[in-house]
Amino acid sequence: MKQAASDFLASKRIAVTGVSRNPEGHGSNAVYQRLRARGYQVFAINPNADEVEGDRCYHDLRSVPRGVDAVLIGTRPETAEATMRECASLGIRYVWMHRAVGAGSVSDAATEYGRQHGIRVIDGGCPLMFDPAADVGHKAMRFMLTRTGKVPRQV
Repeated sequence: MKQAASDFLASKRIAVTGVSRNPEGHGSNAVYQRLRARGYQVFAINPNADEVEGDRCYHDLRSVPRGVDAVLIGTRPETAEATMRECASLGIRYVWMHRAVGAGSVSDAATEYGRQHGIRVIDGGCPLMFDPAADVGHKAMRFMLTRTGKVPRQV
């Protein structure tokens, strides 16, 4: 898991799906903000918004100029498979489905599809739980959530 997280976070152009126009309480917005603050080129993806967090928002992954290296899926699990299919068609090699509590964005069908198409899929947890994006609070969450299975031990 640590190596998969390291490989994902080695990507410098990361799309974050599910970034909301109303950032309060949205995990995707927290990830988007932190990655941007850490110097990543991040791209907000929301089919219903043209701007979020003061930045341009793209309606889908295909719309991002020059593409991305990795994608964080932060939407409902029901939409994860469609996003995974788009990632496969675009040749994106790293996808992380966000989950802390509850189902998060994890979809078994999306995980299976991605892995069958050569994508390194992280099916749970959050990039903010791992360096260089981590903070103490997220590291503590990783410790607890790994024990409950919300953060996978292996990818």
